[in-house]
Amino acid sequence: MTARRELWTWLAVCVAGAALVLLATGRDWFTVTYDTREVAVPAAELAPALGPAAWAALAAVVAVLATAGVWRRLVGAVLALGGAGMIAGSWWGSGASAALRISAEQAPMSAGTAPQVTSAVVWPLLASAGGLLLLAGGVAAILRGGRWPGMSGRYDRQGAGPGGAGAPAPAPGPAPAGGVPSERALWDALDRGTDPTADPDPRER
Repeated sequence: MTARRELWTWLAVCVAGAALVLLATGRDWFTVTYDTREVAVPAAELAPALGPAAWAALAAVVAVLATAGVWRRLVGAVLALGGAGMIAGSWWGSGASAALRISAEQAPMSAGTAPQVTSAVVWPLLASAGGLLLLAGGVAAILRGGRWPGMSGRYDRQGAGPGGAGAPAPAPGPAPAGGVPSERALWDALDRGTDPTADPDPRER
């Protein structure tokens, strides 16, 4: 696998991980029923840090693309820590005790009423899977990021001439001896302030 293809694969994995976390954080993870009243407990109340952490992970992905060297590895370490934090937050928010505490604040229990807790297990699992992908992406950026191309590499190559990056392009050479100058050579001569129709100095032949 080439370095550029590896970078694109890494990018797809990290974006998918952040998307899974954002998808899970927009759902209800628990439903607590008191007699005939149902109280939905969303992920935003169970694990409020997951959503901002996913957006921060996307920003870190862009930072990895824009940096190189030790800075890229440093951002990769931050991304890995963020992924580990998402896994921990998903596990912490999947506990029924937190759902009972939050629902009790919205619908205080009546005496002798036993609440029924229904868990949507798929959403905490998706959030954990997304955190795991981001953790793996951060580790990959630390170990493999040094060989990936950066966003500025393309512009450096385009501006590089025979004398190095940013060197001016060489002036077009004279027309072949005895030949008719090309249209581009005529325009280049006009740009230099010379008369393309005048005969060149015999010493330059």
